[in-house]
Amino acid sequence: QVQFEESGGGLVQPGGSLRLSCAASGSIANIWRMYWYRQAPGNERELVASITKGGVTNYADSVKGRFTISRDNAKNTMYLQMNSLKPEDTADYYCNGRQPTGGWLDNWGQGTQVTVSS
Repeated sequence: QVQFEESGGGLVQPGGSLRLSCAASGSIANIWRMYWYRQAPGNERELVASITKGGVTNYADSVKGRFTISRDNAKNTMYLQMNSLKPEDTADYYCNGRQPTGGWLDNWGQGTQVTVSS
C-alpha cells in the first residue's frame, strides 16, 4: 500500500507563496488521479485540486488562477504551488490518490499546516 507524506506548509503573509509537496512511498506513475484536499478548523475537508495520470488538472473555483498542481513521476512526488495566498486559504492540507475503482490509496495523514496571516 502506498503512503503519502505532506510537507512545505508554514506561516505566510497574504499575497505570499508556498509550495507543498506530497511524497509517496512508492511509484505514483500508475496512480489514476491524485488530489490535494484541505480542512480548516470547524469545516469539512474540501477538494482543492486534482491531477490525472495524464496530467489533466482540476481546481476548486476558490483557487483557480492562484494554485497549480503538478506531479513528478520520476520523483514520486506531487506538488501544489500556491500563489497570491489569502487568509481564507488557512487550513491543513492533505494529499491522496485513487484508482478508477476502489477507495483512497492511503489513510489520511497528518497533513501540512498552512497559515496565511499578517
